[in-house]
Amino acid sequence: MMKKALINARLLLEGDWRTGQALLIDGETIAGICPEVDVPDVYAREDMGGGYLVPGFIDVQANGGGGVLLNDAKDLTDLERIARAHRAFGTTALLPTLITTSWTRMQEVAALIRAAIAEKMPGIAGIHFEGPYLNSARKGVHNAAHIRAMDDGFMELVGAGDLGSVVVTLAPEMVEPARIARLVEAGVIVSAGHSTAGYEEMKAAIAAGLSGVTHLYNAMPPMESRAPGLIGAALNSPECYCGFINDGHHVHPATLKAAIAAKGPARTMLVTDAMATVGTEMTNFQLGNQAIRAAGGRLTTQDGTLAGSILDMASAVRNAVALLDQPLETAIEMASGVPAAFLGQAAQRGKIAPGLAADLVLLDDEIKVKRSWIAGRE
Repeated sequence: MMKKALINARLLLEGDWRTGQALLIDGETIAGICPEVDVPDVYAREDMGGGYLVPGFIDVQANGGGGVLLNDAKDLTDLERIARAHRAFGTTALLPTLITTSWTRMQEVAALIRAAIAEKMPGIAGIHFEGPYLNSARKGVHNAAHIRAMDDGFMELVGAGDLGSVVVTLAPEMVEPARIARLVEAGVIVSAGHSTAGYEEMKAAIAAGLSGVTHLYNAMPPMESRAPGLIGAALNSPECYCGFINDGHHVHPATLKAAIAAKGPARTMLVTDAMATVGTEMTNFQLGNQAIRAAGGRLTTQDGTLAGSILDMASAVRNAVALLDQPLETAIEMASGVPAAFLGQAAQRGKIAPGLAADLVLLDDEIKVKRSWIAGRE
């Protein structure tokens, strides 16, 4: 693979924008950063036109894209369509997310992810099981018929170590802390969601190793003065990461700004919760036996229940600037470095530094994606 020097860019390095610096790519990794005048002759120069050169975005919760829901994926081509759809919006690594379904379907989808990881499919970094170990009282669009108790079969499936990064969203009150601890010991990242957990139940889960909250504020009770609940426990636990859907519909921007103020941007991350519509003109699709409709920037069931989103990561970053008053460099960190840390991948990706994966995105002044690289390949 050719050695490349990306020049004439505003490079995001350690939270600051740098100009006059070249980013050197050698194979799949970032080889170094040097002044543009010192680029070695063996590197082919590529002019970035003065755009923003940033780490690729990492989406830990993407249910689908390109017209495909992970729940309906039949082969590796379907996974490629999902990853390709999100790459157009700057996502260079994602966890395809499986919404509550049958055990048979979970095994089938896991087999697809296993094959994609084995062949290093660009963009596929693992899998997120959102359910089925949830609380029916906060199920949202999840099929209550498939919500059930966790068993040893699932523990074996996610603990085998062949699915890349694995995130499991569960309701802490439905899964005992000892089992959460076993998941974490097996390398699984455990996140709370679709839950009615009280403060003490959530704190016990965090003590057992739970380290995230799935779409903070959504599908969980609000924090109250004398009942802080799951949200209060998460906001008061420094080790806990909080993902949120920043589409202007799922959560009021002021509510998200309060969470960022409480947690700090280093523990808050952007997710899309995207459905099949991303990268398409689709306005209707089926989630199991439910008809989902896109209108007014929202996806809803016939009764008006929110059903994932039409959000992409570039839009989430723009919204973090426009709706949440975050500096662009902070918004990008919430879409790259923070999710990398949540997944335990900060030593591999999530920032621009020598030795890390050359997963990169070039943005224009409107924060639109112009080019992208995954493991050095455009």
